[in-house]
Amino acid sequence: MYDPTSRRSFLKSAALGAAALAAGSAVGADDKPKIQGFEEKKPGPEVAKGWQPVSDRKIRMGIVGFGVCQFGPAFGLQNHPNVEVVAVSDLFPDRCQALAAACKCKKTYPSLEEMVKDDSIEAVFCATDAPGHCRHAIDVLKHGKHVATAVPAVFGSLEQAEQLYEAVKASGLNYMLFETSCFHDDLYAMRQIYQTGEFGKMVYSEGEYFHYMSEPIPSYKEWRVGLPPQYYPTHSNAYYVGVTGGSFTEVSCMGMPSIIGHLQPKNNVYQNPFGSEIALFRTSEGGMSRMAVSWDTPGHGGEVGRVRGEKGSMTGMNFDGIVKPTANLAKPPLPPTVDPGGHGGSHGYLGNEFVTSILEKRTPLVNVAWALNMTVGGIVAHQSALKNGELMKIPQYRMW
Repeated sequence: MYDPTSRRSFLKSAALGAAALAAGSAVGADDKPKIQGFEEKKPGPEVAKGWQPVSDRKIRMGIVGFGVCQFGPAFGLQNHPNVEVVAVSDLFPDRCQALAAACKCKKTYPSLEEMVKDDSIEAVFCATDAPGHCRHAIDVLKHGKHVATAVPAVFGSLEQAEQLYEAVKASGLNYMLFETSCFHDDLYAMRQIYQTGEFGKMVYSEGEYFHYMSEPIPSYKEWRVGLPPQYYPTHSNAYYVGVTGGSFTEVSCMGMPSIIGHLQPKNNVYQNPFGSEIALFRTSEGGMSRMAVSWDTPGHGGEVGRVRGEKGSMTGMNFDGIVKPTANLAKPPLPPTVDPGGHGGSHGYLGNEFVTSILEKRTPLVNVAWALNMTVGGIVAHQSALKNGELMKIPQYRMW
């Protein structure tokens, strides 16, 4: 049995994770892992064309987390003209110093719990371990600060989902999930077309997050060891929730036992036997979605999806329908200092959306309702898989 609290076990996981990266990816000269789905999109001259600031104010931002994915600075917040990164934090001192250097920030804190006490900070981005996202977001909100987190919103707990929802509601502050699929070129275009009504109701949608891990990627307290696939569902589930703003109402999910060691129930704290879980959802429109997450199938990876509506369908950037879409499918311009970045050129757009939502005093795109509707469906899907596909109801979340 892996010990999730043992530092020795954590270091062992790091060694195993290095093997995983070698098997499914490469490491660049900057020692940053090249992991399936992380591909960066090079900025072109059109990215910043027409950009206009919505304010001349700078948000005083704190950033926490510089683990194996190095997500703390990955979303370009430190380069945004409306942001001043005033403090950073990581539990490991060497990582904390590296994060400070990447963000060009001098002030550091040994933990998020200490950083949130800094009254000069008005917003925090949490790039911490997945099991900590909910707790960390609630802590930030309770200290009167806006918050964004990496995915997923909560980790395997429907109770935590309720706690996060109530905390955001009570705070009156902005919460945003940095779900990368929401700013993929194709999903962004799907959302624009859906909003014009040119899909009609969504009859069927598919999302796939295939990420081969013959050994787990290093993770804090080994939370990735034996991770149930549907505990990390937002990259695929966004291909319905992020397109329509709707939700999943019920699910039947099937899982397949894995031949990979860390995905054997005796070898992980989740007692999870599945390396792949395929969920069939009923949607809030009455349609259907097939959402797949897999860790143990080698081959093509990344985050992809397709949609079919009453009036048209779309795969990639190819729309085929009754009428030619009239929506503007081009993503809005970014500040000249912010690159689109990784995960298909989504990082910069997510960071910019968080910043501008605060400046404009509006709800961000991937708000707490979207975040939870993307996440809790996967939690219930895993429960269904453990019960051989039993049809199960899913909690619903709406903005108040």
